[in-house]
Amino acid sequence: MRAVEPVELAREALASRDPMQKVVLTRQAVTAWQEWLAQLDPAEPLPGVLAPPPAPGAPDKPELVSPHRVAKRKLGAEQGRAIHLHALTHIEFVATNLAWDAVLRFADLPAAYYADWVQVALEEARHFELLAERLGSLGHQYGDFTAHAGLWQMAEKTAEDPLLRMMLVPRYLEARALEAVPIMQQKFRAVGDAETAELLGLIGEEEVGHVAAGSRWFGAICTQRGVDRQRCFADLLQQHLPRGVKGPLNRGVRQQAGFTDWELDLLEQGPDARGRAPSWSHSV
Repeated sequence: MRAVEPVELAREALASRDPMQKVVLTRQAVTAWQEWLAQLDPAEPLPGVLAPPPAPGAPDKPELVSPHRVAKRKLGAEQGRAIHLHALTHIEFVATNLAWDAVLRFADLPAAYYADWVQVALEEARHFELLAERLGSLGHQYGDFTAHAGLWQMAEKTAEDPLLRMMLVPRYLEARALEAVPIMQQKFRAVGDAETAELLGLIGEEEVGHVAAGSRWFGAICTQRGVDRQRCFADLLQQHLPRGVKGPLNRGVRQQAGFTDWELDLLEQGPDARGRAPSWSHSV
């Protein structure tokens, strides 16, 4: 199979403005990529073939607004559950675009990198589909409510550097789900919605793998560039997340997702403590 076919299919999936068509195109693109990558050495670098479109395809609805204007999500009533589900559905829609962007944007990484993010695209699209179906069972569809406008901004911020992308998308944005999902499950169970709680559990298990892929390639790119992983993590944390990460952290799950004890200790420190040079002398 020529490289152009899977790349073109991935480009079509990313550019598609119809959410369900994006799911279908994603499955087709994943099949093509997996067939192509199976012929390659996982360590073989892949040159860039096509850049992604400047912006991902998205439907006219939902209306994208600033975070404080997103519809409130109290779970006590069915409408509140629908609003909350809609927010989660939107996250998975954007996550599908983020995964394809990570595949198409960055060149000269090992074939195994692309295999990981192609698989992530498949799983994010499935998450979107499952949540959209659950939303439909409550009498609503994706686009019925407002949604967060800022999720794609992280892709734009990290567009020039795959190392920064791994740090700020899977290891920051997606990693927040490792704490949030168990809390959301408890809240849905508390209002008698065991079906949604179970669905979130299935999604949460796969999100651990997505964060783990980010951890794996964060470390691999550091090694490729000959930079110290700890120093790089600390510097990027100080530069891009100066206010820190909201805790408490789910340390056990984050360890499964590839965070080292040193990284977790640093995340749990206050911003002032992160600049202490002695912390950087510890081994990974």
